[in-house]
Amino acid sequence: MSRYFRAALVLLFLASCGGGGHYAAPRQLDNACAILAERPQYRAAMRAAERKWGVPIWVQMAVIHQESKFIGNAQTPHRFALGVIPMGRQSTAYGYSQALNGTWEEYQKAEGRRGAKRDDIRAATDFMGWYFTETRAKLGIPLDDAADQYLAYHEGRTGFANQSHLAKPWLVEVAAKVGARAELYRTQLQTCRR
Repeated sequence: MSRYFRAALVLLFLASCGGGGHYAAPRQLDNACAILAERPQYRAAMRAAERKWGVPIWVQMAVIHQESKFIGNAQTPHRFALGVIPMGRQSTAYGYSQALNGTWEEYQKAEGRRGAKRDDIRAATDFMGWYFTETRAKLGIPLDDAADQYLAYHEGRTGFANQSHLAKPWLVEVAAKVGARAELYRTQLQTCRR
């Protein structure tokens, strides 16, 4: 066997072992128990955020599902001018929680977590706990109200207070789906904890 052929085989093998698996979505996104069984680090991160901030695991899971489908390095699509010229991404949203650069930096400063990364599930769930708790303090939205917390998350607290979501029927529908998914996950988590 030639040296080049062996080198090519080794590279092919290494390429098949690496890649996007680290950030790939869990296999059964409609089953909270299966997600947490497949990714025990999610359970640990969400429990820690629930203990620290009081945001139920099922609410965290429903919002992460909507924002990134549990893909750790999720980004918004590119924008194109004239359909072909790349113009950058639609926003700076990134990671499990799809936090924007500015909001993430605000969290890092407030919590003293300069090294926190949006593609780390522990940091993402802690960020969501921080954000939702601030939303409850400023707008009175309960931590277990996944639909309204999602609307305030998507529109920003000022947007929610100004009811900007009411001009976006598609967003109100998405928020209702987040609420329904949170309830589904809540019910499932009750059965798999036994």
